[in-house]
Amino acid sequence: MTTAEPLVAGRPVLLRGGTVLTMDDQHTIVDNGDVLVVDDQIAAVGPALEVPENTQVIDATGGIVMPGMIDTHRHMWQTAMRAYGADWTLTQYFVWYYLEHGKTFRPEDIRAGNLTSAWESLEAGVTTTVDWSHGLQSVDHAEAAVDALRAVPGRFVLAYGNIQAGPWEWTADPAVRSFLERLRDDSQLGLQLAFDVTGDPAFPERAAFEVARELGLGVTTHAGVWGATNDNGLKLMHENGFMTPQNIYVHAATLTTDSYQRIAATGGSISVSTESEQSAGQGYPPTWQVRRHDIPVSLSMDTSVWWSGDLFSAMRSTLGADRAREHLEAHMKGATVTHSHLRAEHVVDWATRGGAKALGRDDLGSLEPGKKADVILIKNDASPVSFPLINPYGQVAFQAQRGDVHTVIVDGRVVKSEHRLVGCDLAAVRRDVEATVDYLRSTLGEEAWRNGMNPELPKGEVLDNPYQYTDYKSDSTREARGTIFGEP
Repeated sequence: MTTAEPLVAGRPVLLRGGTVLTMDDQHTIVDNGDVLVVDDQIAAVGPALEVPENTQVIDATGGIVMPGMIDTHRHMWQTAMRAYGADWTLTQYFVWYYLEHGKTFRPEDIRAGNLTSAWESLEAGVTTTVDWSHGLQSVDHAEAAVDALRAVPGRFVLAYGNIQAGPWEWTADPAVRSFLERLRDDSQLGLQLAFDVTGDPAFPERAAFEVARELGLGVTTHAGVWGATNDNGLKLMHENGFMTPQNIYVHAATLTTDSYQRIAATGGSISVSTESEQSAGQGYPPTWQVRRHDIPVSLSMDTSVWWSGDLFSAMRSTLGADRAREHLEAHMKGATVTHSHLRAEHVVDWATRGGAKALGRDDLGSLEPGKKADVILIKNDASPVSFPLINPYGQVAFQAQRGDVHTVIVDGRVVKSEHRLVGCDLAAVRRDVEATVDYLRSTLGEEAWRNGMNPELPKGEVLDNPYQYTDYKSDSTREARGTIFGEP
């Protein structure tokens, strides 16, 4: 049987004849290999596997079979405003969501964003996504977020947060506490607390950390963000005994060696969102420093209000940023880098095993018998970019994109087949999110809506240059360009 026939739930599935990136401890690659899925587990990996008679076969010839990818930090609710903030800085993001308009989101708007984002994750081969859900102004908002995640056959972790109140306030709310206690025992969704530590010497966040400890929950926090969080917050966490292996430190881009050493010593991990750090201003993507301290790394996309929602982009941008910084540091010393320290193989590991380790999920992140069957097939016979397949890690990190994801399996269930999502009513998802956009737009008013999307350009700076641009450009050309780009 091939995927030309409908796949039947409950029957074994074999991905046959692909290049298998197992991402096991040895990073074993199986050429012309098979992956057998039985129920919710990987049953076998190897060449020419013998399989049960009723096995459904997916032809993986010419493709790459690998573990499902894991995104450890995504503000899923903001996907309702996809690309709205493409030209924002971090300051404008904070003003829009934290101080002004983020509070206008209703529970149904949170649900619409989460639903869109959840399907987007699966479509791009991201089988596990941490919903860094800091738009939960009420338990009703939280219920709506969870309702959306339950409606999509992916694997999700709700990181509960509320940017409209201090974490010591909302964790003390009995309704929030009841919600957390109920969700903590849920077998379908993971749970974390999501809040930041400002560095206030009074350490008001202590109360929230104590709740996390009491409930046995990990804390994910934006650390080392320029102008927002710094070394003082991590020092307070460490000195008060709240830095644990469960903690995920997002961005960690402006920290000192002292903070990296504290993270390394306490077993936490860092979630790097390179597209975000490069564009918004949290600080230079930190992998060039983090790898010196041997701190575990996972990858994340942050938010689709700005950037793409797939980890192919994360891998690509992370390699570029790390290598650019390595070359720059060498050039400043008059030296030359002859071998890149960060390799394509490393970022593929971070996108799979790295995420699994960050979440404490030993049963995810690699293709090994007995592990959960979260599997993706990257194959696109209609694309000339799919061949020749020479370096599979390089193919994944630099050549592949979401449209090349042929098959996605989560917990043994096929959720994307032949490049199409299974069981997704995109028309209904579109209606919900368009209703949210209409509501937000009408609430803000047309002028505020347009202005928020197109922030003012800074005034141009006049440079001291002894040569005249008019030597090759007319005055009218310069004037027109200045109108568009804000140049003098």
